[in-house]
Amino acid sequence: MNALRNSRLTCYAAVGAPALMALYGGIRLVPGSRAPGLGWTAGHTAMFAGLLLFAPVLLALRRLLAPRGTTVGRLAANTALGTALIGLAASLTQIGIDLYVGLASATKDEQARLFERVQDVPGVLPAVYKVGPLLFYVGLLALLVAASVGAARTLRWWSPVLMLLGTVASAADLAFIPLAAACYLGALSPLTRPAPALRAALA
Repeated sequence: MNALRNSRLTCYAAVGAPALMALYGGIRLVPGSRAPGLGWTAGHTAMFAGLLLFAPVLLALRRLLAPRGTTVGRLAANTALGTALIGLAASLTQIGIDLYVGLASATKDEQARLFERVQDVPGVLPAVYKVGPLLFYVGLLALLVAASVGAARTLRWWSPVLMLLGTVASAADLAFIPLAAACYLGALSPLTRPAPALRAALA
């Protein structure tokens, strides 16, 4: 029963996380959505929910690696998972701050001043905006690579490639977030259709 529940949660999360990310990216392209208001709040709420759904995806990817590998390999997989979860926490904190600033501001000027005050707090800028969120993508990519190499691989080579392409696209221009979300959906699609071996690995 737990295995089935985990499998269903993984399936929903593997689709829901990129879908909510795409929703955020789409809303962000609407004029006025980058100022305090409904668009800002709706978009960032969608992104926050999407990031939360990446947690079960990360755990599922780690479980794919559990049945195989040496002690060193398992340590590396745990390190990748820990890195991704730390980065995910930083990303959630960033979006949470963005939500708060949007709700607490009446105008774009107020929003800019409040952002400046928050980001002037020592450590916030590197931990929450610069370095911290990058760890999520590094750890996620490492887990995808580990699950797609070797004789006992459970994912295909294109999963980490699509994830990398999507990450590069969104880093190049935030307008490409919907495209990045489509790449992420493709990368995680094997988790939505577990074969018998994959289902056993997720148990």
